[in-house]
Amino acid sequence: MEVVRTITELREHVRNWREKDESVGLVPTMGGLHAGHLSLVEHSRRHANRTITTLFVNPSQFAPHEDFATYPRKEQADHDILAAAGNDLLFAPNVSEIYPDGHSTRVDIQGLSQILEGEFRPNFFTGVATVVTKLLLQALPDVAVFGEKDYQQLCVIKTMARDLDIPVQIIGAKTIREEDGLAMSSRNQYLSVEERKIAPVLYQVMAQVAQNVRGGEQPASQRTWAEAELTKAGFGAVDYVAVRDAQTLDPVRDASRPARVLAAAYIGRTRLIDNVAV
Repeated sequence: MEVVRTITELREHVRNWREKDESVGLVPTMGGLHAGHLSLVEHSRRHANRTITTLFVNPSQFAPHEDFATYPRKEQADHDILAAAGNDLLFAPNVSEIYPDGHSTRVDIQGLSQILEGEFRPNFFTGVATVVTKLLLQALPDVAVFGEKDYQQLCVIKTMARDLDIPVQIIGAKTIREEDGLAMSSRNQYLSVEERKIAPVLYQVMAQVAQNVRGGEQPASQRTWAEAELTKAGFGAVDYVAVRDAQTLDPVRDASRPARVLAAAYIGRTRLIDNVAV
């Protein structure tokens, strides 16, 4: 598996594949790869002849107090994992390749970017939408695969690609979980041994909320119960537990439409996010 670091090299590979009538899939990542990421690569390989995985820790989606400096960076380990998984090309640019001097354009998705995660991380989705737009235009893939674990991010990216007429099919892949239910995440390695024991309660509480709503409970009544359960288990601040429309992320009153339970909460200094379908 070859590694390229410039847009010119990336486009040269894509052009060569296109000349052979091969389709292209893209899997954007920030590294720290685990089985969840590999499931995205598998999805891409099922939908395209060639798969490009990107490895870029995007500074524009981190707030000053967040973990940009300490975010897991293990390029050689990630390279070996991807090569074994049959990935065709690794695009690992440096910051100046993605954001050269004078770069001033930002992609902002109104409405959808200001709720839930956007309320607690105000610039996050602008950073995500900007870098994903650039990666899609740099590679011009037929499909791009993102995990449902970051469900609101998936909704933002689908909206962005639609609104900007980017000719790519955005595919959402199911969340991959540990045996105890914890959603796989690069940030799970921040958890202490005791925190790791507590972490699966987030999924358990969300699953119960989904069951309660399916059984006729009002979504608005579930936050108080869920927050109390998480606090009792040892979680700290609970940013949100919300039941939202699966497509628009608008609040819902019942389970008459497909919905999603989304949650974000802290264990110690680690912030976990997750979601389940209703």
